[in-house]
Amino acid sequence: MASSMAAACTAAAASLSPAQSTNQRTPAKGRLLFPGAPPSSRSLRLHPAGRRSPATRSSRRAAKAVVAALADPLKVMIAGAPASGKGTQCELIKAKFGLVHISAGDLLRAEIAAGSENGKQAKEFMEKGQLVPDEIVVNMVKERLLQPDAQENGWLLDGYPRSYSQAMALETLGIRPDIFVLLDVPEELLVERVVGRRSDPVTGKIYHLKYSPPENEEIASRLTQRFDDTEEKVKLRLQTYYQNIDSLLSTYEDVIVKVKGDATKEDVFSEIDKLLSSSLDKKTEIVANA
Repeated sequence: MASSMAAACTAAAASLSPAQSTNQRTPAKGRLLFPGAPPSSRSLRLHPAGRRSPATRSSRRAAKAVVAALADPLKVMIAGAPASGKGTQCELIKAKFGLVHISAGDLLRAEIAAGSENGKQAKEFMEKGQLVPDEIVVNMVKERLLQPDAQENGWLLDGYPRSYSQAMALETLGIRPDIFVLLDVPEELLVERVVGRRSDPVTGKIYHLKYSPPENEEIASRLTQRFDDTEEKVKLRLQTYYQNIDSLLSTYEDVIVKVKGDATKEDVFSEIDKLLSSSLDKKTEIVANA
């Protein structure tokens, strides 16, 4: 009796083996197969913990882009002593962040050339050898900042304000930066940069006897030096600059950041890039949490 039952169990097990081996599949890594599912059924893809699917990542990027678009554009002021490399950094900032570059000096010359009301008033003072009053320049800056391109893309105010009174005038108008970048370069290096500067009267190209020498003797023989690019005059200009900057520190102490400007232009911009990107991220975060 026992032997016949054992034989029956063995036969039953044998009859079941082929079916089980036929239906059994080894799931691919990262996939889950459900018991009893036909071989052709789709398996469920499992993503490791903390990892999002491409569709999820794409959706989050799109959402972040929408939030960034709703945030106020970046507003930046930048200052630096003569030969601090400010002009170079302005070009790099403009290219990376798409900000509208506004220089008070360039603005003043453009207004005079255009014959605008502000330009006419400024010209009268300049022809008398007098400084253009703050209210005229501030009015020019205000009108430029209110233009659609500056409102939509953000702005980079270059070398302005230069005094406490100019800063207060902008504050009164509600014009305030998100960040004020101050390029910090040792005085001895600034003097060296200025004193060694030369220009080619034929091509207009700027050279430096140490850092960017002329290509050949012919060019070197015709280079000229600006009358005020002497050590004595540079130090006087630097003294005025330091006094002006000191007067601005109290107004912008919560947004001003010093960036070492005695490194390569790439390294200096790398630091500025981090600061501006961080400021932009904070503005985006504020909108996202609103």
